[in-house]
Amino acid sequence: MKKNLKYAYYKEISRYKELLAKEDYPNAWHHLERIHIIGQSYPIEHTYSHWLMLKFGLMQKNSKEVFGQIIRLLVGGWKSFINHVPIGNTGGANVPPLKRMIIPENINALFHTK
Repeated sequence: MKKNLKYAYYKEISRYKELLAKEDYPNAWHHLERIHIIGQSYPIEHTYSHWLMLKFGLMQKNSKEVFGQIIRLLVGGWKSFINHVPIGNTGGANVPPLKRMIIPENINALFHTK
C-alpha cells in the first residue's frame, strides 16, 4: 500500500473510532465505507475493513449486516489477493458484493497521487 493511501486509511479508521465513541453511527458508518474503498485492493486492509463492519453490525444488532460481513470476510481478502475486487464498492451488506461503484473524488485522487 502506498504511503499516502496508508495514511488516509488510518486517518479514516481514527475518524471512525472518534464518531463511534460519540455514538454518531451514521457518520461512523460513512467512514467505514471509506476505509473499505481505500483498502479493498489490499488483502489485510480489506479484511480488516470487513472485520470492523462486522463488529459495527453486531453492535447495532443488524443481522443483515452481520451475515453479509461474515460472507465478505470469507472471500474479501482472497479477492484482493487475486486483484478481483469491484472498484469503489463500499463494502456494506446494503450493496451487492460485486457491484462496481463510483469512487468519491477525494479518494480517487489518492489513487492517482505519486
